[in-house]
Amino acid sequence: MSTFPNAPRLIKAGLVVVDPETAQVLRVISLQYNSDSLSRSLQTQTAGGEGQDRAEPVRFKGPAVETFKLEADIDATDQLEFPEQNPNAKQFGIQPQLALLESLLYPSAAQLRSIDNQASSGTLEIAPMLAPLALFVWGKSRIVPVKVTEFSINEEAFDPSLNPIRAKVSLGLRVLSVDDLGFASKGGSLFMAYLQAKEQLAAKVQPVTLATLGVGGIG
Repeated sequence: MSTFPNAPRLIKAGLVVVDPETAQVLRVISLQYNSDSLSRSLQTQTAGGEGQDRAEPVRFKGPAVETFKLEADIDATDQLEFPEQNPNAKQFGIQPQLALLESLLYPSAAQLRSIDNQASSGTLEIAPMLAPLALFVWGKSRIVPVKVTEFSINEEAFDPSLNPIRAKVSLGLRVLSVDDLGFASKGGSLFMAYLQAKEQLAAKVQPVTLATLGVGGIG
């Protein structure tokens, strides 16, 4: 199939898994199809709490807690039309793509064996297993460290061997800020770049005057 030479290149959203100490890229997970919608919520972190006798001026304790929710479709139909070019799709359906996404929620088999070896050797205190750092990428202005808080898969179609060939994956992601990662960490630096990108975008909004709001002054 020919394409128009001046057609814009489709940018895919996805997740990048990096080493939490060096920020070296370990793997890139590209969504097969960009989600039609991206749900975001922000919850402010302020001093004080509910049940106060009177309201107080807003005092921030830290960055807002931001979450993303999206659904990603994964479909092997196109690959199955050309099995000689896509042998994995014919043999496994979309199980490799699902396994790659699921790997965000599991420690590796090597980590589990290491923990078992430490326990068998009598180690009294075993540190929790450190997971790689996941970055959510939705265009150049949204590259932010996250952790997966919700994950569900709805497998919708299967081949004769019961390999899933179509599924919808629902993802819930919580942004990790400097409160979670610290300023000195690679993840903290990435969050600060994300926050500064927000500020730069906000500065691009055309300024308006008080007259736009129908008032001549404040005071």
